[in-house]
Amino acid sequence: MTVQDILRKALDGGRVSVGEGVRLYHEAGLFDLGAAANALCVQKNPESRARATFVVDRNINYTNTCYTLCKFCAFYRLPGDKKEGYVRTNEEIFQKIEELTAIGGTQVLLQGGHNPELGIEYYESLVRAVKERFPEVHVHSFSASEVWHIAKVSKLSVREVLTRLKNMGLNSLPGGGAEILVDRVRRVVSPLKTKTAEYFEVHRAAHEIGLRSTSTMVYGLGETIEERMMHFDAYRRLQDETGGFRAFIPWSFESESTEMKMPRQTGSEYLRMIALSRILLDNIAHLQAGWVTEGPKLSQVALGFGADDFGGILMEENVVSATKSDKLYAGVTKDEAIRLISEIGKIPVQRNTNYEVVKIHSPEACPATA
Repeated sequence: MTVQDILRKALDGGRVSVGEGVRLYHEAGLFDLGAAANALCVQKNPESRARATFVVDRNINYTNTCYTLCKFCAFYRLPGDKKEGYVRTNEEIFQKIEELTAIGGTQVLLQGGHNPELGIEYYESLVRAVKERFPEVHVHSFSASEVWHIAKVSKLSVREVLTRLKNMGLNSLPGGGAEILVDRVRRVVSPLKTKTAEYFEVHRAAHEIGLRSTSTMVYGLGETIEERMMHFDAYRRLQDETGGFRAFIPWSFESESTEMKMPRQTGSEYLRMIALSRILLDNIAHLQAGWVTEGPKLSQVALGFGADDFGGILMEENVVSATKSDKLYAGVTKDEAIRLISEIGKIPVQRNTNYEVVKIHSPEACPATA
């Protein structure tokens, strides 16, 4: 098959194999990939022809204490670090959520390190307190590695942990901690973190008890192109079984201030990965662009390369920004997201976590500057 044959197969509803994905990466033109991915995006989400969505959310790091020692992370502090380690108080967390709801935000992502002093009771208390104070906020929180850690510390099964947190008000799980879901890579960059099977065990259990989740990729960690395609394939195989993944979000690795000095990925590489995400992930509905490492302008372009969603404005992002790289973008406001979507001729639509419409914004009413 030629690369055009492979793209035609995808457009006709066929599944692109790992090997075919590798060929597309190496042989297909960037704009050919983008055109095919954009057509697939419209097939899957017809409304994306005229609009692009975004969510107003906030990341809140409840602790930065972690023993996992991932080489790609500049955020964590070791247990016992009294100078820079922390556990946020409920009042600190409430204040941050109040700031979110004040601008019409709907989603909070609670994420943190693997703190050996925090067991299931802490997490139950935290989720219950947030939902009691802010019942309207969607708690999209705790990565698979955090859930695995809670189970280990609390001597519970993964399913028990998720069930107890769901009972307290947990609404869904983020896809964080995926990086590259191939154990050869994980043994190099995060040997103490969840293995591939463990990551998927958490998401499978979440889907089985009615919690949906998102899926992610961090590329540029020294993986091969084939391993990137294997990552896509692993997600879609579980999605075939459970249907529980709501969206996919890829972004590039920023190595500054970490133990891993890797070359920074290019903008064309990001657009190629966005397009391949849409082409290979044939059973995941939504594809988010990501501005934190790529910048808002490139994320804007990604909306024509297969992404239907601008992602979250992330009122607060501390994990990637802990690298202190001057290449990262400082932030995106709600008004800026509206403007960026309007500039490409699409209608900006604020959504909630479930991709339900919160507000349709008129492009004519958008501020000229952020």
